[in-house]
Amino acid sequence: MTVSAPSSNGASTTSRPAAPRPIQRPTSALELIRTPDRAEVPPATIHESAAAPQVHPAQPSGFSPEQLAALAAPLDRANVRQREQGRGKVAYLEGWQVIAEANRIFGFDGWQRQTIAVRCVAQAERPIGRDQKPGWGVTYTARVRVTVTAGGRPPLMREGSGAGHGIDVDLGQAHESALKEAETDAMKRALMTFGNPFGLALYDKQQRQISTAGGQGEGPQRPAVQRPPASRPEPGGPAPITAASVQGRTQTTASTILPSGPADASLVALDAETIQHLHNTLRSLPRPLLESLTRAFRKRFQVPDTAMTIADRISQKCHHDWIEAFLVSHREVRSAEQHQRPGDR
Repeated sequence: MTVSAPSSNGASTTSRPAAPRPIQRPTSALELIRTPDRAEVPPATIHESAAAPQVHPAQPSGFSPEQLAALAAPLDRANVRQREQGRGKVAYLEGWQVIAEANRIFGFDGWQRQTIAVRCVAQAERPIGRDQKPGWGVTYTARVRVTVTAGGRPPLMREGSGAGHGIDVDLGQAHESALKEAETDAMKRALMTFGNPFGLALYDKQQRQISTAGGQGEGPQRPAVQRPPASRPEPGGPAPITAASVQGRTQTTASTILPSGPADASLVALDAETIQHLHNTLRSLPRPLLESLTRAFRKRFQVPDTAMTIADRISQKCHHDWIEAFLVSHREVRSAEQHQRPGDR
């Protein structure tokens, strides 16, 4: 395209090619989401970023490293129960156990649940028990929303649906039992999306994320162990790395006593080379991070305070996976902190 430049007497002079205009396209939704504080960015900057989008660092999740490690940790087999269903058995977690884990990981004031829908879908007379007494069978469905707050970040909301069945000679008690069971089932399904401690590992038929070599818990026969709560980040800031003093430093050793024939893949014994590599990695960590990892490892795997080091406790695949998850979560938090603008700190 050419343009004619008018002279002083109105006549057109020689034409010259016009400078091509930059092609501007509207900002995509993905760029709007990725660009922080877009309302404060001048229009020229917006057009440039639209023509050549930039990669923005991911924001930290808001969970502390200990919380992330607890969410990624394998499910303790002692917490798993079984019930007869049809021609087989079904593994599950009890409602009180799931609530206790939520209180431990998120904090008593860090999460809440809300029943957003409930409905009675069936009610009929039916015989009950061996004596075939006349009674009632009732079924409810429910939908529950779980909201978790972490580190001052926007709340995380997860929803789950569940069903409950009540059988009783008294119609009112049948309704009560079915309603409670439906709400609890929906809450467990919502919390399950947060990770293995809430039952996600049970959906894997090979049970690769269920720890300990013992059999599944069976009520009073094997009570669940209550672990100390995971530390939470301070609201309004990035997730911190907590430091705690430990007795002694980790020592290099590959001598371990391992159970024979582990029940699942997470209990497979580590070879000496892998253990040595883990020890070298731990020794190279900064002191505050090493102390934080040691403290979290002791809590997760119930290492007694009398043990001078955790080095000789690192012997199974579940230990290797947990340490890797802890270090990855720390790197993500540190990367987000380094990319923050000075005005945001």
